[in-house]
Order: sequence, then C-alpha cells, then structure tokens
Amino acid sequence: MSNTRKVTIKAFRFNAETDYLPSYKSYTMEVGKDELILDLMNRIKWEHDGSFSYRRSCRHGICGACAIKVNGKATLACKQNAMELLDLFDNELVLEPSSKKRAVKDMIIDKGDFWEKHAAIKPYVVTDVDPHPEHETKQSIAEFNKFLDSDLCIQCGACHYSCPALEANEDYLGPAALNAAYRFSIDTRDEAGDERLAITAESGSGVWDCVKCYECAEACPKEINPIEKIGKLHNMQFERKVAQSNVATRHAEGFVRSIKKHGFLDEADIVVYSEGYLGMYKHLTTAVKMIKAGKIHWDDALPWVDNVPKSKNLSEIQKLIEISQTNKL
Repeated sequence: MSNTRKVTIKAFRFNAETDYLPSYKSYTMEVGKDELILDLMNRIKWEHDGSFSYRRSCRHGICGACAIKVNGKATLACKQNAMELLDLFDNELVLEPSSKKRAVKDMIIDKGDFWEKHAAIKPYVVTDVDPHPEHETKQSIAEFNKFLDSDLCIQCGACHYSCPALEANEDYLGPAALNAAYRFSIDTRDEAGDERLAITAESGSGVWDCVKCYECAEACPKEINPIEKIGKLHNMQFERKVAQSNVATRHAEGFVRSIKKHGFLDEADIVVYSEGYLGMYKHLTTAVKMIKAGKIHWDDALPWVDNVPKSKNLSEIQKLIEISQTNKL
C-alpha cells in the first residue's frame, strides 16, 4: 500500500483589501501519510503560491492560532492528520477559514468578536490580595477538580465559530466565553461569581440562548465539552439565587415540574407554565400539528384536565429527583 496519495486541495482565497468576493483555488500535490493539514498549507505557500496566508505558531496544538475548517469541520491544522480527513471525505479537501464572513485574508479572520465576548465575562480571578502575602492561597483537590476540563481551553475559537446559535444571534456570548465564565465562577478564590453569573443569565446573550446542539463539543480540538459547563451555569444561577423569572428559566422549571408530576413530559403544560395563556397563542400553528400527530390533545392546556399518563415508576422517579436536585426552582 502506498504511503502517499495524489490529491487536489481547494483553498478559500480572499483579500479584504482587494477582492469583492472570495474564490477557491485548486492545488495538486502528493500527500504523505504523516503530513498534517498545516504541512499542506505550508506546501501551498512554499511550493505553489507565496501569497497564501494563514496563522500558525507553536505547532504543538496549544496556541490555537492555526484553527480553520476542513470540509466544514473545525480543525486545528497542526494537530490533524491529512490522510485521516482524506479517508473521511473521500479524497477531497476544502480548506476554509473558521468564519468566512470574518475573513481578512485567506485563512486569517478577524477574531475581534471572540475576544470581546471573552473579555466581557471577566476571565480572571477577582479577589482582594494582600500586597505582601505570607502564604499561598490553597485549594483542596476536590475544589480543583470542579474546574473539570474548562481550564484546558486554548482560545482557538473553533467552538465559537461552529456555534449555530451564535451564527443566528451575534449577541450570544458563545461556548468559549461561557466555558471561561464557568471556570472562573467555580473557582473558590474568586469573588465575582455572582456578577459573572448575572452576565451569563442575560436574555439574548447568555446560557439560556444555547440550543443544545453539541456542535461546540464536536468542534473542540482539546476535547473540552463546553455544553457541560453551560448546563452547570444554569444550575449555578439557581443555586446562587441569580436566576430571574422569565420564559427561559420557567421553561427549565416546567421540565422538572412535569417529570415530578407525571414521570413524562407534558408539552402543553410546559408551554403554559413558561409563557402563560396569552403567550401560548403564538404557538397555535405548532399545537394544531401536534394535535393532528397525537402528541397532545385539544384540552391538555386546561388546568382542570389531566390527560398525561403517569409512569408506573413515578414514585422512584420522584425519589431520584429529590435526592439529585441541587437547588429549589
């Protein structure tokens, strides 16, 4: 079996100073079994076109500079083996910047929005420190372990620019910033946790606008799971009494309320509980479709009607909720 493969690589080309629209240019080369995506980008620049531009630095998968997308998949170029992706994508590679609409030149993007959102959540320990401390600030192993993997973020932006919620809503803080918000809010040395949690609770930009698609976890080259930290921020808002009563928080409460009552989800009741009887009218079109599909009944939203069946294990479910619930909604 040959250790090389002749392939054609398409690269996104755009210069914001001179080009009105981007284009794609193809390059043919022999790719070796040990070459990384960064090696292919270097070869494009060194062997084909010296104007091809991209960011690179450490080559050790720790600085995050070379984050791009390959066939739409978020990739750290210095970490990803090229042959693996050639096998996955049937011998075709398309190199694109992490965010095409933020492209400055070829693979280089303007990460201004990423850094602004990262800075907004105060990504540092806030505390009064004695200017002449006599001892270090200690943490127990258990306190340290609460960081989980949130401290491993290299700020490459792969999750940020793979997030569909952020693509649709530019005000959303995004998974990287929210991961950092968790990391510093859970830190026992920090005194700005409630302030940070209030930032993450903001409607339109905070954790309640996450759509739970798990794209951030798929994109992360360091195998961090940002959505896990987003879920923990939800809980921390309730635990520290920062959460405000709104559609999003009542929706979360409605899930627990429904499961505790029936052992099953009562979709109609969750909508009424979250948005009230006036608010539910905007969902009438969806409700009609659900009625036709047998998911709900026309009288489900009436407070004196209880059409939802009870789980045969309801008492066990209620006990599990009681012993596992860390906060009172």
